[in-house]
Amino acid sequence: MGKEGFTGPLQQVDETTWRIPRSYKPGMRVEGRVFADERLVAQIRADQAPEQVANVAHLPGIRGASLAMPDIHWGYGFCIGGVAATDPAEGGVISPGGVGYDINCGVRLMRSRIPAEEIRSRLPDLIQILFRRVPAGVGKGGPYLFAGAEMDSLLANGVKHLARRGLATESDVALTEAEGAIPDADPDCVSPTAKERGGDQCGTLGAGNHFLEVQVVDEILDRPAAEAFGLEQGAVCVMIHSGSRGLGYQVCDDALKAMRKCPEKYGIELPDRQLVCAPVDSPEGRRYLAGMRAAANFAWANRQLLMWQTREAFQEFFGQPWEELGLSLVYDIAHNIAKLERHSVDGKETLLCVHRKGATRAFPAGHPEVPDRYRHVGQPVIIPGDMGRESWVLVGLPGAMEKTFGTTCHGAGRVLSRTAAMARAKGRRIDRELAEKGIIAKAHSREGLAEEHPEAYKDVSVVVDVVDRAGLAKKVARLRPLGVVKG
Repeated sequence: MGKEGFTGPLQQVDETTWRIPRSYKPGMRVEGRVFADERLVAQIRADQAPEQVANVAHLPGIRGASLAMPDIHWGYGFCIGGVAATDPAEGGVISPGGVGYDINCGVRLMRSRIPAEEIRSRLPDLIQILFRRVPAGVGKGGPYLFAGAEMDSLLANGVKHLARRGLATESDVALTEAEGAIPDADPDCVSPTAKERGGDQCGTLGAGNHFLEVQVVDEILDRPAAEAFGLEQGAVCVMIHSGSRGLGYQVCDDALKAMRKCPEKYGIELPDRQLVCAPVDSPEGRRYLAGMRAAANFAWANRQLLMWQTREAFQEFFGQPWEELGLSLVYDIAHNIAKLERHSVDGKETLLCVHRKGATRAFPAGHPEVPDRYRHVGQPVIIPGDMGRESWVLVGLPGAMEKTFGTTCHGAGRVLSRTAAMARAKGRRIDRELAEKGIIAKAHSREGLAEEHPEAYKDVSVVVDVVDRAGLAKKVARLRPLGVVKG
């Protein structure tokens, strides 16, 4: 987290929008814009993340505004919750800090036909099976190994490679953002070190804020959208949060080193060297994009294999095929990525490089990138909370296209650093505290729970309320946690 609070200007525009004027810092090309309300502004000011919003406004080719979602907090270069769209035709840049180290960290939601009441008395047994079957923890490897030509195919084709191996269905592919594979990914732009790090990590949760959570659909607020998404009140869901593991981290690290001299080479002045960048159409920019896409495809494959192992665990628990249990994918969405997308700028459709770092795509009904079966209602937006509070399903709205390049929040957002969270948890048993709320938590390390306990995060219901009132995404359903597996 930022060391001291933000003392610059945050000017209220309306009940959910605040601006940092261009006059705040010399060199800002656009204003900063933060989505928040009175309940969140004090927390946001307590961190230096708004300074990062102002810094991002210096990037060449940035259009509209430097944006931040209500789950904003300090990050590397860009804040978490940061959004920036740059125009390649106007010298727009790509910045690895605008994607982050965990490329395509994202979230996947499965639904089922299982009534939560049916598992309540046996929930500890189910969580234990998931804990045993789904690999989690720092550096933890899994049963799926990829190397050589097969690794290259996975990086190029993502979930579609797994479908050819019988590890993904046609529906799994269709209901993953970008169908689980961004075109123009180039395995040759992923270093041997990165590939080696990822060799046994596809199909593993990792650690930190990543999790697998068994949930119940607690309340439905938009019945037509919920029906389209297959969500039934009282039914069990499973949410999976993970990313590209060591492979993606290495791709980012390699790119930051390769771009170190690019600002000087291309005459780019930056207020923070963590914003190191290169023009989208430069050799360095094209190479990073190709490697980042490959890492993103790896992450989608990772979450697909995590889901596959989850299905196997439910089969073991119930003694029935997962298809009979209705364990189907609702959607999988990235929240650490940069993508070339067409958006309206000053009334003209323009190809932009949209950085989303800790921010979720939220395309509305009718958008061609929304899967066919959801196009009449809009794209599912999946927002995890913390271990002790609810998560949410929303649906994208036209307001997101008008205000945020089709983007909304990605989660609750931290208010305590991991170090501070550990200190707050000292002498406590977080698992017992959660058990008192009826939530079973299993972790491979004490730190896995202590770093991520509920007090480390903003209240996700407040964050979600802001994006709903701002017209970026509409609430569809609230999901309540029953049990969680962490690293």
